[in-house]
Amino acid sequence: MTRALTFVLALLSVLAIAACSAPPRTTGDEVQRLAAEIRSLGPDIDPEEADRAARIAYSYTAQLVQEYEITDPPLIHNAKVNKGLRPRGLCWHWAEDIERRLKQEDFETLELHRAIANADNPIRIDHSTAIISRKGETMYDGVVLDPWRYGGVLYWSPLLEDTRYEWVPREVVLEKRRLEQVARLKLAPGS
Repeated sequence: MTRALTFVLALLSVLAIAACSAPPRTTGDEVQRLAAEIRSLGPDIDPEEADRAARIAYSYTAQLVQEYEITDPPLIHNAKVNKGLRPRGLCWHWAEDIERRLKQEDFETLELHRAIANADNPIRIDHSTAIISRKGETMYDGVVLDPWRYGGVLYWSPLLEDTRYEWVPREVVLEKRRLEQVARLKLAPGS
């Protein structure tokens, strides 16, 4: 057996095992750690809002795992969504749904943002996330809420400590893409 074939078989075995494992259950300690991180965003953060945001981020992630029918690692699930085998579960679905759910709370001391990473990287796929910050602050002062990254297990971190991705405000990425599309249309034959 060639080394390449051995490697592919080993990789497929790991993916098969990962696909069969359920996301770990969330503990109250994890929710409280996220709530404490949100409270630490500023002295004027309402502690009840921080606690509620943390509880919702975790409980809604668990709800979306069921709704999206998550049974695989993120990239495999993406392929299933793209083939129409799963209803939702791309990173932007997670970000959109988490943001929408948290905005329903009408927080007075917290604000939600959206961000995209890898938009200019031709090798890596775009990745979207939601971010929660102190009201009036930028996303760079907030906490990343990313349930896609680990297949339905909520990852969170202060944005500046999330070194895996270089986050850019969603509106900046979308405006740049819009301008690039306009430029392409102007250069198209017959324009």
